[in-house]
Amino acid sequence: MTVIKQNPSIANKEHRDAVIIRTSVIGIIANVLLAAFKAFIGLASNSIAIVMDAVNNISDAASSVITIVGTKLAGREPDKKHPFGYGRIEYLSAMIISVLVLYAGVTAFTESVKKILHPETPDYSVVSLVIVAVAVVVKILLGRYVKSVGEKVNSDSLVNSGEDATLDSIISAATLIAAVIYLIFHVSLEAWLGAMIAVVIIKSGIEMLRDTLSKILGERADAELAREIKKTIISHSKVSGVYDLVMHNYGPDSYNGSVHIEVPDTLSADDLDKLIRKISVDVYSKHDVILTAVGVYSVNTKDPEAIEVRERVRELVLGSQYVIQMHGFYVDRVEKTMRFDMVISFDAKDRSEVYRQVLAKVQNAFPDYMLQVTMDTDFSEE
Repeated sequence: MTVIKQNPSIANKEHRDAVIIRTSVIGIIANVLLAAFKAFIGLASNSIAIVMDAVNNISDAASSVITIVGTKLAGREPDKKHPFGYGRIEYLSAMIISVLVLYAGVTAFTESVKKILHPETPDYSVVSLVIVAVAVVVKILLGRYVKSVGEKVNSDSLVNSGEDATLDSIISAATLIAAVIYLIFHVSLEAWLGAMIAVVIIKSGIEMLRDTLSKILGERADAELAREIKKTIISHSKVSGVYDLVMHNYGPDSYNGSVHIEVPDTLSADDLDKLIRKISVDVYSKHDVILTAVGVYSVNTKDPEAIEVRERVRELVLGSQYVIQMHGFYVDRVEKTMRFDMVISFDAKDRSEVYRQVLAKVQNAFPDYMLQVTMDTDFSEE
């Protein structure tokens, strides 16, 4: 692993954490104020929908607190027990927020059903409805602001909080509509509207939870980032191919990775060492990704006939519809050995069977050679 003396991303990370915390504090203040106003109005007008809306604002404030705590914990320096840092705590805080959203939805649905079975007559005033209308506008603006900041700094916790705030504005709007309908037609629909909106919130909470769990389990790296990293590596004159890029995520925008490069078989160990170190520094400085390992595939340059063999093998291997790439090819005609990797698509029903069939095809074409073939996986691009 290459040791890099200066870390240009520290300032960016500190700025990112400060932005997340500042945005969360704004969310806490806004939600506490809205909760106080709505609770007063809800109790005064005997509206279960407005009271539940106030409780929902308190849960939003709690979500912002969780975001702040998660960001602080995730920013801790790596230590002996966790050498890759604590960045994944942000995913856990996003998961907790998702559970809170889900809980709020279930609670709202339960209370709405109770009111459907045992209805109570609400008593709205013009002042209370005006305040609820203002609350709708505030939540819409707050939701858009928090979500946009979350997307800019790649914070799932903020994105989830922003989506939750947007859903809350829909709840408040529905409550307002129900109140207007009651005042005009004397028909109380707030419990039914509350139940329908609660279902939407439950669905949103499940989706947030699913997306966060997917990231905790480990997802394919961003394809655009992978392509940019490969472009940086291939720009080095001695590199003829870049393969097997694997990136492990240890929190938002925190990646460690490994890669294989194809180089001429004439490079010395010293040349390779210099090249690998240069590649590692370039990838880190341009993409903020630490390459913990750079493997090497040697390319035949001393035997012209090896090129003809490689092309024949390539035709045989890529003749299978499920083999999407062949790389790392090297043939030793003296020792009668041939080695390469083939990337087999996940679309294949049985990847092992595809591997065996292709291997048999190549062996039949070159019966005198000992094959060293690896079934490879594409970890980084679509």
